[in-house]
Amino acid sequence: MQTTIRSLSIVAALAAAIFAADTSRRAPGFSLTDAKGQEHDLADYRGKVIVLDFMQTACPHCNAFASVLSQIEQKYGDRVAILSIVNPPDTPNTVVSFAMAHKISYPILFDCGQVAYSYLRSPSFDIPHLYLIDPNGAIREDFGYGDATKTIFEGNGLFPHLDALLKK
Repeated sequence: MQTTIRSLSIVAALAAAIFAADTSRRAPGFSLTDAKGQEHDLADYRGKVIVLDFMQTACPHCNAFASVLSQIEQKYGDRVAILSIVNPPDTPNTVVSFAMAHKISYPILFDCGQVAYSYLRSPSFDIPHLYLIDPNGAIREDFGYGDATKTIFEGNGLFPHLDALLKK
C-alpha cells in the first residue's frame, strides 16, 4: 500500500514537472532583406524581446497597428526589437510609402511566403499576425487579428504582455 502511494506521488510529481515545463516553441530563424536591400537575421536580435509582425501595407488593421508599434518603439526603446514582414503583392515602393506615412524606423522585411509558412500553426493566417519572442528565441505569444485580440492591435492590450516578457 505504501509503495503504491509512493509510486503515485512520484508519477504525480513527474506529471506536474512536465506540465510546468516551458511549452513554447523556438522561433524559426530567417534572414530577409528590407526595402533598402539591408539583410536582417532574426539571430541578430537575440537577447531582446522581439515583436514579429506579419502584415500588408494595404490592410486597414495593419495601418492601425503601425501606430501601436510606434508607441512600443517610444516606450521600450532598444529593449524591444520590432520586425514587420510583408509578402507579395507588397513591393519596395509600397513599403517605403507605408513607412513614410507612418514615420516607421523599424525594418519592414520582404518574404515570399517561406518565413510566414514556418510560423504557421494552423491552415489560416490572419493579417496582421503577431508573435512575441523572448530574449532566448522562444515564441511566447501568438496573436492573429480578430474580435478577441482587437485591443492588442488597435489599443494598449499588447503592453502588459511586453512588460511581462521584459520582467523575466
